[in-house]
Amino acid sequence: MKNIHNVLISKKLDSSIKLSSPIALSCLQSSYPSSSGSFKPELIEPVIKPMLEFLKQTDSYLMVNAYPFFAYESNADVISLDYALFRDNPGNVDSGNGLKYMSLLDAQLDAVYAAMSALKYDDVKLVVSETGWPSKGDENEIGAGQDNAAAYNGNLVRRVLTGNGTPLRPKVDLEVYLFALFNENSKNGPTSERNYGLFYPNEEKVYNIPLNRASLAGWTGGKSQTKPINDTTTDGGSVSTTGSGQTWCVANGKLGQKKLQQALDYACGEGGVDCQSIQPGATCYDPNTLEAHASFAFNGYYQKKNRMMGTCYFGGAAYVVTQPPKFGKCQLEAGN
Repeated sequence: MKNIHNVLISKKLDSSIKLSSPIALSCLQSSYPSSSGSFKPELIEPVIKPMLEFLKQTDSYLMVNAYPFFAYESNADVISLDYALFRDNPGNVDSGNGLKYMSLLDAQLDAVYAAMSALKYDDVKLVVSETGWPSKGDENEIGAGQDNAAAYNGNLVRRVLTGNGTPLRPKVDLEVYLFALFNENSKNGPTSERNYGLFYPNEEKVYNIPLNRASLAGWTGGKSQTKPINDTTTDGGSVSTTGSGQTWCVANGKLGQKKLQQALDYACGEGGVDCQSIQPGATCYDPNTLEAHASFAFNGYYQKKNRMMGTCYFGGAAYVVTQPPKFGKCQLEAGN
């Protein structure tokens, strides 16, 4: 970011082009209640503070990818669906600062503000660079569904166009980028990953929502559901149920053999994974494919690192799944 900024200065473009980089809410050590918001200690000195200082000096803003869907999916027993979807609800009072929250997104953003404030960076602006809700998901992806997606995105538009800032920053306008315009039908990962769009790849609408003030007049807030909605089918048929919270790391077969092999060599070498099971004659040698062997090694590394953020990436060669991967008779170790 600093290098690119120096180039912009040399071209006299630094005042008109601002640089930033998005963070996920997983970089927070604490987010509930919002007033306790704090960054993970291991990220503060090497990443967060230098970046916030850069953003402050260049008058840029912190980009945040915030997805209430993930919080609801993991805590549906304690988080109200109406609270997550901006629908009418009793609200939640923050025990730390006494502020009342009527939506989960507002609470998440104020947790980021609180984390920034703890580091003395109250003056850095914030923009929501991604948020959305999937219209389809696997059986264990609680809350994924077309009605819920329409309610979240439609009510989000209404919230941004007619509301103020967050309870902690009421005078600061919300700037939000909706994810996504189109369903990414070739994307890897859980079914939800392919179903965040407002449109199908053939340009047909997935559902109707208001997108400007004029269309808000007839918006009622989306259907209210007594139970979470799930669509349990994928392009290839039905999907199996898996234990809540279990995740595995598998290889991205579309990346190409060269990069997969390099990542496999790293996992079994410097990464410290015991790869004896994928040697000839061993339990997980069959099927004898690079993708299967790489999945074994990637998952071994991922589980060894306690499924920490960034440990299932390998330069794009791997991704996390929530259904048990099948590679012949080989079963990959699962984590909760």
